[in-house]
Amino acid sequence: MRTHSREKKVLVILGISITLGAVILNALGHNPPSAGAFCLSRYYRLGSVKKVILSRADQSTRRWSQIEIDYSSTESGNIEQLALLSNVDSPEQVNYHFIICNGNGGQDGLIQPTEKWQRQSPIIPGQSRDDEAVFGETLTEQTIYICVIADNENSFPTDFQVKRTDELVEGLCRKFNIQPESISYTDGWQ
Repeated sequence: MRTHSREKKVLVILGISITLGAVILNALGHNPPSAGAFCLSRYYRLGSVKKVILSRADQSTRRWSQIEIDYSSTESGNIEQLALLSNVDSPEQVNYHFIICNGNGGQDGLIQPTEKWQRQSPIIPGQSRDDEAVFGETLTEQTIYICVIADNENSFPTDFQVKRTDELVEGLCRKFNIQPESISYTDGWQ
């Protein structure tokens, strides 16, 4: 008799669990849960931000005074793919100082310093078709431009991208004495 009672309880609980799971999945609709837990070991394999900040050219602490973070307006990419999309001849001409990949085109959270950063050169106004729309009136020779691979409509920044962007901005602020009010994030930044 106890066996039948126990089996009934298990079946009822199982039915409730399945129903509850179906309701939750239905409520999520086409919005799947996030990628899951943050993986610290994968994060540390990305390499040091301090090394990324280093460049071949001399770095004067007075050279840079602002930071601007923008989306690539693409769902995937890396420095080579952005060069193609920007209609420039080579990745050396990409009009940003850093590219932060999202796992589609480059390792998630990977920070790619561009040739402009290596040479400590400002971006070139008018080189990209989107310069005015992206940079507006803040285009200066003392601004560090960071591109996060995402479009903020179909592709949002990953946890790694957000953490790596924050770490990069923090490192740049320390190295070049950039004040928090001189940092400009793109609309919808997390």
